[in-house]
Formats: sequence, structure tokens, C-alpha cells
Amino acid sequence: MSAHVVIAGGSGLIGTALTDALVARGDRVTRLVRRPPAHPGEVQWQPEDGVLDPRALEGASAVVALNGASVGQMPWTAPYRRKLLSSRLAPTTTLVAALRDLGRGAPTLVSASAVGYYGSVPGRMLTESSPAGDTFLARVCIEWEGAARQAADVTRVALARTAPVIHRRGVLRPLIALTSLGVGGPLGGGDQVWPWISLDDEVRALLHIIDQNLDGPVNLTGPASATANDVGRALARELHRPFWLPVPAWALRSVLSAPAADSLLLADADVRPTALLDSGFRFVHDTADAAVAAAVAAR
Repeated sequence: MSAHVVIAGGSGLIGTALTDALVARGDRVTRLVRRPPAHPGEVQWQPEDGVLDPRALEGASAVVALNGASVGQMPWTAPYRRKLLSSRLAPTTTLVAALRDLGRGAPTLVSASAVGYYGSVPGRMLTESSPAGDTFLARVCIEWEGAARQAADVTRVALARTAPVIHRRGVLRPLIALTSLGVGGPLGGGDQVWPWISLDDEVRALLHIIDQNLDGPVNLTGPASATANDVGRALARELHRPFWLPVPAWALRSVLSAPAADSLLLADADVRPTALLDSGFRFVHDTADAAVAAAVAAR
């Protein structure tokens, strides 16, 4: 039987791919958009002002919230850091208010979060039960998830803690530019563990959360750990370019801002997808090398 899924933030990389996957398997998709609806299946909302007719969610099996300003835009100035938080909190709060208006029987809320929740914890394996970190992005995730949890008394809430997506339009975009110019190399020390996931597995994991009725935090990250150097070298091999020019941590903090560098490129977090694996999920790309090769090959 087909499902009805509402997607907020459906115009980005993950949202577009998720919409395509849902439609391909015969599900009905409603997209929440900020502009006047231009296509069937679109409903206008104004999340910054808390405006959403709860009837737009009525009868859906799940609401997937993927909103948020891009963490890939650098540097993270003070105004942009405020935007990173507000662009996540306002839509989440608006969705939760609509779900609470519907009451018991409201659709499941699958709320995006990030593995940045854990901060930087060198030398430790991190699962969904691990505590939050203290980086800027970790603090954003704490508030973001806290807003989503406010719907837990009326419906199931899953927190999709997503790793950086290995894709040409994802985490690889700046790395491809540098590596193609022949100036790819270690970032910081390069030995920091980077959580990662392919776009295919990201979408499949979101579908799995919906289909298997998962709730609580769910780490969306590949099953095999990889360092920043592992990802960089895999990309260099695929592009047939050298991997040699190190960029010291101080330079990354200076150019990108310390909160961005410390939350993204320099953080060391060996995050494992325990909830996914325990619920029977199987990855298409189970190593970072495989994910990089697939991303580079795709056009």
C-alpha cells in the first residue's frame, strides 16, 4: 500500500533525491514550499512566522523535516551562525505546532539532525547513546533536536543524525575543486575520523526509518570509519591527481572561521550507525572509497 509523505526542505540535495525515491516506489508526496504553489502536491507555509495549516499534514504517514541553511557556506560569521540555528528551529517549531494541533494519530516526524551532535571525541566509538559534544554545531543540534522532541507526546519522533553526504553537490564539492587543481592534501593533521554517507544510502536510510517505524536518534553514517586523509586520497585516486599539500589547522580556522573548521573539518568523531544496523539496514556503499568512486562516476 502506498504511503503519503510530507517533505519540508525538499528542494535540496537530500530532499530532491528522497522525493524522487518516494515517487518511484508509488508513494504520494506533498512538498511544503515558501512561495505560492506552482505544482500539484505543493502546499505553501511560512515557517519563519509559524504559519502552517495542520490540514496539510493530516492523513500523512510521515513528515520529513530537512530544513536548514547550508553548513557548507563559509565562513560562519556571527550573523550566519545565527541563521544556521534559526533556519532549523523555526521550521521545526512550526511543524511541531501543527502536529500537536492534530493530536494523537499525527504523522510520524522524521527530523533531520547531524552527526555534529557528538562534537569532536578522538579515540572513542560513538553510538546513538553517546552524549552531545561542545562544538558550535553540537549546540545547534541539541536545540534542533529539542524542538523536534516537543512532538513526542502526540507522535513518534525520529532524529536523523546525518553525516556529510559524499556527493558532487555535498561534501566533495570543495574537495573536488582543490584536488582537480592539484592542491589536494591533508586538512589539519588529516588523521581525524570523518563520518560520511553516500547519497544513495542517505535516502535509503530515511525510507528505512519511515518503513520500520524507528524512533529516537538514528545515526545516518557509513558502517566503516574513515579519516579525512582516507577520503581525500580516495578522491585524488579517482581524479588521477596528487594528494600532497597539507593545510594546517590554524589556516582552516583563519579562512573558514574557528566554529566552522572545528565543527566540520577538524572534528574527530567515529560515529557508528548502530540503530540502522540493529534494525536490519544494509548499506549499498559500505566504505568511503566505494562512496567516493560512485560519486565521482555519477553525473
